[in-house]
Order: sequence, then C-alpha cells, then structure tokens
Amino acid sequence: MSELTLTVMRLGFLAVLWLFVIVAVQVIRSDLFGTRVTQRGSRREAQRPQQAARQAAPPQQRQQAASSGGGRQRRGAPTKLVVSEGILTGTTVALQGQTITLGRAHDSTIVLDDDYASSRHARIYPDRDGQWIVEDLGSTNGTYLDRTRLTTPTPVPLGAPIRIGKTVIELRK
Repeated sequence: MSELTLTVMRLGFLAVLWLFVIVAVQVIRSDLFGTRVTQRGSRREAQRPQQAARQAAPPQQRQQAASSGGGRQRRGAPTKLVVSEGILTGTTVALQGQTITLGRAHDSTIVLDDDYASSRHARIYPDRDGQWIVEDLGSTNGTYLDRTRLTTPTPVPLGAPIRIGKTVIELRK
C-alpha cells in the first residue's frame, strides 16, 4: 500500500471518529436538557393568564396558594400518588399541594428509569378547585390517562391510571 493511500485512510478514520463523538454529544445534550418547554409555556401564558401569573410566583407563594384552599382538603380528594406498575412499583408520594414532576432528570420528584420516558416528561399539579391536573411536557412518547394520549392539561380522576412508558401512576386516598 502506498503512503498516500495509508494517509487518506487514517484521515478518513479520524473524520468518522469525530463524527461519532459529535453525534454522541448531541444525544447526551438532548437527554440532559430535553425539549424547549419555554416555547410551549409562552403560548399557554397567552391562553391562560391566571395560570401564568401563578407559575411566575416564587415557589413558596405557589405552595401557599395551592394549600390555602380554606385550610382543608375536599372530601374524597386524593392524598397520595402511588406507582402501581413499573420498576418503582409501590413508591408513594404524599400530595401536599406542590407540583410533582415525572421524568428521567435527576431533579424530578419521581425519577423514572424508563427508556420510554423523557427527561422532563410530565407534571401533576393542583388547580384552585383542589383537583389535580396532569400535563405532558412535550415528551416524545406521550403521557396517557386511561388509554387516552394527553394533548392538554387534564384533570385526573381518583384511581385513573397515568401511563408514562412502562410506569403506571395513580392518585389515591
């Protein structure tokens, strides 16, 4: 083999190796930062000014506003979030008026070790009437409530299954 051929092969191999590194970094970056939730949020703020004002408040004020519904919960209101299927089966989170985030990100309330979950997949939060709302945060594979794919924030009935990948979550008393 000539010296020129060997040099061209080395440079080609080096180019393919760098291409692989760049693609790997892009995949890791998309897993870490997820989708652009701020763009979706800006459209939602135009549609729902009250919700946007509540979200813009500091976390302490949001928690106080969510829990200040007369100082008591409605009769028959859910008190906990239970994982009923998946790797985290049996995990329980007490509902105390705070937003619960679901996804693969390490700062999520419930961290899902599931290939079908996005880093910031969904959130469950209370509204002013004491109902709990589930919202898909632009995930790739979607969030399902009773076999229906969510496209808008939707109230969650007591005991209705919320499916994210292989994980099923329910609100219970």
